Amino acid sequence: MRDIVFTRMSGWIPNVIREDGELKVMLAAGADANHEPRTFTFSIGEAHLAVIREDLARHLLLWSAVLPLCDDAGTRGRLDENAAVALLDPILLAAPADVDALFQRIRWDRSRLIAHGADIGLLERGQLCAAMRAATETSNGKRAQEYQADRRRAERGAVLGPLDAAILRYTGQYLHGATVPRRLPDAVDPALLPEVLGVIATAEQACAGMRIGRDPRRGKRATDRRDWDRMKTTVEAVVRRAHPELVDDAVRTVSFLMCSEAADRSRSPPMEDDEEAAGHRADFGGSARKTALSFTDDKGVEKKWLRDSPRTAAAEFWEFVGDRSAADNEVFTIEDEEMGEGIQLHFYADSIARITTLRAGEGSSEPEYGVEYSLVDGIGGYRNLVSAFVRGGYAALEQHGPWMSDVAEFERARRRRDAR
Repeated sequence: MRDIVFTRMSGWIPNVIREDGELKVMLAAGADANHEPRTFTFSIGEAHLAVIREDLARHLLLWSAVLPLCDDAGTRGRLDENAAVALLDPILLAAPADVDALFQRIRWDRSRLIAHGADIGLLERGQLCAAMRAATETSNGKRAQEYQADRRRAERGAVLGPLDAAILRYTGQYLHGATVPRRLPDAVDPALLPEVLGVIATAEQACAGMRIGRDPRRGKRATDRRDWDRMKTTVEAVVRRAHPELVDDAVRTVSFLMCSEAADRSRSPPMEDDEEAAGHRADFGGSARKTALSFTDDKGVEKKWLRDSPRTAAAEFWEFVGDRSAADNEVFTIEDEEMGEGIQLHFYADSIARITTLRAGEGSSEPEYGVEYSLVDGIGGYRNLVSAFVRGGYAALEQHGPWMSDVAEFERARRRRDAR
């Protein structure tokens, strides 16, 4: 038989129950192997219950000290009830100075106390009883998260000024640097918001006219890493010159915001608009000479493009790459069967081969092909080569060399590049 004797407003603060006539503290902590909350109990006396009823601070201190014992129990172990009971008198019944001294010797959950309003300065000086005078029954988990974030920054030597903190709050990255940044003006102290917006304006001016294109090699929504790094470097350099007082965390969150927004803009339009923004639209004007093209991947999947297609050949090809490209599918081919020529893109090696038919097969004889190789400089290089081939075929690629017919020579060139 279990009856609740005392409970507080927050359901997570330990309750006092009477079970088979015995007073016990009951608390939920941790989870079992099925991720269900675990519940622990340990015995207390009437004197302990009286303090728990009347003194919120002592109640919370007890909770903070017992939680590490619950962690020790893991997903299926038993609570060390003797250790829990041994905490009762020193925390609930001892003088404040003795309580503070005890917490210098034991493990305790700092975040739990901060979430319930503890004075952080006093807490860090070891004055726990004084720190808990401001305690509240309601919990503010965000306050504890911010404290942990500040501690992580302090461990690596980053100390935020008011403007730094305001910028991180504006981008939503105060708690977690990996969070996708957003614009959250309501999260900033109104007195600091004009300064924050001034920094943002500096960053916007720095990257005006820059864009982050898509990289279909890594999926339909992937972005060009080089474009991202170029914009990041530009924004951070300008912001640091204009606002030298900002710490690295604040500068990085501003560049992350600019890059994320630019990447989102590039993902939204269809592939034709993406090509146009990248400056390749003019290349498609001469593609009328191509009546049909065949796209294939390393898995044998094929897609046809015809001259009367509503979309450009390059846009269709990159859409095909975005749909099909994967870690085990990094070789794509464009073939013009009518002209007997094609290109093969090797994404795993940042290289390309251009292929032309030197002699058609007759009877039982196999056709003879001319194959030349070239190194490619990122997705931008691939886009230029695909556009040139779509526009003018094999011959149009000549200016994009050097082209090497000797495989050994090409491999040496590739190794030299990779070594750099």
